[in-house]
Amino acid sequence: MRGIEYRGLSRIEGPVVITERVRNVGFNEVVAVYDREERRRLGRVIDLSKDWAAVQIFGSNAGLSAEDAYVEFLGKPMTMRVGPGLLGRVFNGLGEPIDGYGDIFSSICLDVNGLPINPYARVYPRDFIQTGISAIDGMNTLIRGQKLPIFSGNGLPHNRLAAQIVRQAKILNSDESFVVVFCAMGVKYDVARFFLDDFEKSGVLSNVVVFLSLADAPSLERLIAPRCALTSAEYLAYHENMHVLVVMTDMTNYCEALREVSSIRGEVPSRKGYPGYLYSDLASLYERAGKIVDSSGSITQIPILTMPNDDISHPIPDLSGYITEGQIVLDRELSQKGVYPPVAGLPSLSRLMKDGIGPGMTREDHKDVSSQLFAAYSKVKQARNLSSIIGEEELSAGDKQYLKFGEKFEQLFLSQGETENRSIERTLDLGWTALTEIPRDELLRIKSEFINKYLDPILKSRN
Repeated sequence: MRGIEYRGLSRIEGPVVITERVRNVGFNEVVAVYDREERRRLGRVIDLSKDWAAVQIFGSNAGLSAEDAYVEFLGKPMTMRVGPGLLGRVFNGLGEPIDGYGDIFSSICLDVNGLPINPYARVYPRDFIQTGISAIDGMNTLIRGQKLPIFSGNGLPHNRLAAQIVRQAKILNSDESFVVVFCAMGVKYDVARFFLDDFEKSGVLSNVVVFLSLADAPSLERLIAPRCALTSAEYLAYHENMHVLVVMTDMTNYCEALREVSSIRGEVPSRKGYPGYLYSDLASLYERAGKIVDSSGSITQIPILTMPNDDISHPIPDLSGYITEGQIVLDRELSQKGVYPPVAGLPSLSRLMKDGIGPGMTREDHKDVSSQLFAAYSKVKQARNLSSIIGEEELSAGDKQYLKFGEKFEQLFLSQGETENRSIERTLDLGWTALTEIPRDELLRIKSEFINKYLDPILKSRN
C-alpha cells in the first residue's frame, strides 16, 4: 500500500531530483521515485529548504521526466533486514540479495545509519588478534575492537594482504572464531571475484557476509554500501554476540562518491574539492567499531584506502589517520624488492598495541623486541640515505652492520608467504634472529634478562 504521492518534479540534476517540499519530511528519509511506466527507484532526502527537497536517487535517472514522474515519501530512514541468515550471503550496495537466494527471513529491520554508542558503554580494547603476519603481529598489533586501516597505493598487494588477514585472524588463547563482513565499493569485478574465490577456497565463505557495489554500479550506491555492511556487523556482534571483522575496500572510492554528491549539491569545496564534512562523515563509519558492555561480541575494522599518488598527506589518509587507532602503510619500494607483505616499518603504527601485548597476552619480551626493531630499522634508513650520497664503501663499520641488519630484517622478518601463518612466538623468535646482527651493547631498549633468555641461546646454537 502506497502513501501520499506527489506528482511532478521541479527539476532533475543527474542523480538528484528536486521536488516541492511537503510537510513532515525529514533529512535522510527514504523516498520512492516512479517514472511514467511505474518503475520504482529508491532514494533519500539529502537536503531541505522551506520550498523544496533534494532527493538522491540510488541508480540511474534514465526514463525520468519532470512532468510525468512522481515521488512518495516513505516517512522512515533507510533500513536493512537482518537475521542469522546473513552469513554466507552476497548483497549489493543497497543491502539487496544478488546471490539468487531471496530475502533474509527475519522480522528485524535496523536503520543503516546506526545508533550512537554512549561512550560510557564502550569497553577499552585489549584482546590481541593474531593475524599470522609478522609485520602486523610483531610491530603493529591488531586489537579486538580496533579500527586499523591499510594505507596502500595502486598496484600494491593490499587485497592479498586483506584476504590473508581474513583467512588467518584469530583471538589468541580462545576458540572463538571471527565472522567477516566484507564490503567492496567501486572496485572492478576481478577484485571482487578474487575475494569471493579466496573465501570459497579457504572454506570461510559460510562465515562471510559480502556487500558488492562494483565499478559499474551507480556511484551513489557506494555511500550506502558501508552503512549496510556495518549494520549487519552490528547485528552479528551485539545481537548474536559474535566477533566480527569488517573489511572495507576501497574507502577512496567512497570519498570520491561523497565529493561527487557534494558538487551536485553546490556545496563549497574544501581540500582538493572534498566537502568540509569529510572528517565527520568518515568518523560516522569508523566509530561504529568497538566493544560495548553487556555484549561479548565486538566489531574490528580494517578499512583499505589507496592513496592517490602514494601521498600520505592526501585528505583521505590524513583524516583517516586522525580518526582511527593507527595505520598499516604499504611501501612501494619494498614491494619492488619482492618483499611481501611490503609493510613500511616506520610510518606504520598501532596506537592500541601497548595495551594488548606482554605477559599473559602475547609474550613477556614482545614490547621490548618491537621497540628495538623500530629503533634499529630507523638507523637502517639513515644509513641507506647516507650510502646513496657518499657510497656504501665510505660508511663506518657500524653503519655497514645496520645495512646488514636491514637486509636480514626485510628478508627474514617482514617477508613471508601468502599462506604462511606464523604464531606470535615464531614472529618474536624471528625478530631476535634479526637482532643478532646488531652489537649487544646497542640493544638499549631490551631488558638484560630478556637478552640472556632469548638472544644468547641463538648465538650459542651458531657456535
